[in-house]
Amino acid sequence: MPFKEECGICGRVLPYSYLRRCQRCGRLYCRDCMVLDFTAGDPTRVLCLNCARRIVSPKSTTKYRGLTSYLKFRGAFTDTVQLSFAKIDGIIGDNLPMSAYKSERWWGNMPSNVHARGWLDAGWEACEVNLKGGCVVFHKVKDLQPKRFRKRRTSRGEIKKPFTPVRVRIPRSRKPSKTKVSKLYARLKNLERRRTSMPTYHGSFKPKPKHEKTLFKPEKKPQ
Repeated sequence: MPFKEECGICGRVLPYSYLRRCQRCGRLYCRDCMVLDFTAGDPTRVLCLNCARRIVSPKSTTKYRGLTSYLKFRGAFTDTVQLSFAKIDGIIGDNLPMSAYKSERWWGNMPSNVHARGWLDAGWEACEVNLKGGCVVFHKVKDLQPKRFRKRRTSRGEIKKPFTPVRVRIPRSRKPSKTKVSKLYARLKNLERRRTSMPTYHGSFKPKPKHEKTLFKPEKKPQ
């Protein structure tokens, strides 16, 4: 029996001969869920549809996205945060540009700047900058409400639409037709006539089955 495995996208269970391994994520997928990797220039290199979608339409994220997440987390229990430039480098995973160490204008709260949107999107603003000490103070200006995708529930007193109960069909007992009843009655009568027409044997003698009479003769019956 050939070994089988489930495809990571469509979920079909297929033998290993019908599966291929993605060159990027290393998982097994069926042939229908794989495409050629034209970016590498190798005709034998294949990718799954998930990896191909990430290459074609990557998510547009900036390196200051980590600062936005950090300030949102700190905004749950404080209104003022002082961060050193080295701390910000560790949060964003990259070094700040040289203009951030030399000019205070770089820390201006301008929504047109990409780096400024890193703290403005979290509801914070840069209020104090100390270039000599290498630190900046952020102050929370507004609380961001978390997005909720739940449906709004109406209050018990408000009824927008009248309640319409679901229609329920009551099962009805169907009576059999007279034709079926007459056929069954005739069949029972035929069985009863056949039973009465069969000869009765007294004692332990049993008649031979019909297939033995047709296949074997008394002198050639196997022992």
